[in-house]
Amino acid sequence: MISKTEIPNFTLLLIGVILLVFAFFNAYSFLQKDLSIVSTSGIENLFGEALGPLIEASIRVMYLGIMGWIGSIVTIRGVQLLTSPKPETVPKIEPVKQSSKNSGHSSAKTKGKKSK
Repeated sequence: MISKTEIPNFTLLLIGVILLVFAFFNAYSFLQKDLSIVSTSGIENLFGEALGPLIEASIRVMYLGIMGWIGSIVTIRGVQLLTSPKPETVPKIEPVKQSSKNSGHSSAKTKGKKSK
């Protein structure tokens, strides 16, 4: 049975795994696209036609890298929370205060103060 303290840990782990799977499916679909090689006669036309798809590809690669990075960080954090040792609840025992033998003498702090 899952305890109430483990539910957020499992949720965090699940979110990280979902992000990783999403990033890898996006990368797979990106690699399945048909990439065309541009061939033109002028060097200016070649650069003009090649830079658009190149910039688009670099933006997608950065997006996939960031998605994978975030997914792996969230997954690692979820695993760390699940495998961390659980703190035991030990009752706190306070020592018994002994009454002073000089009960007739009042301390300097309480002299002159009125009690409510």
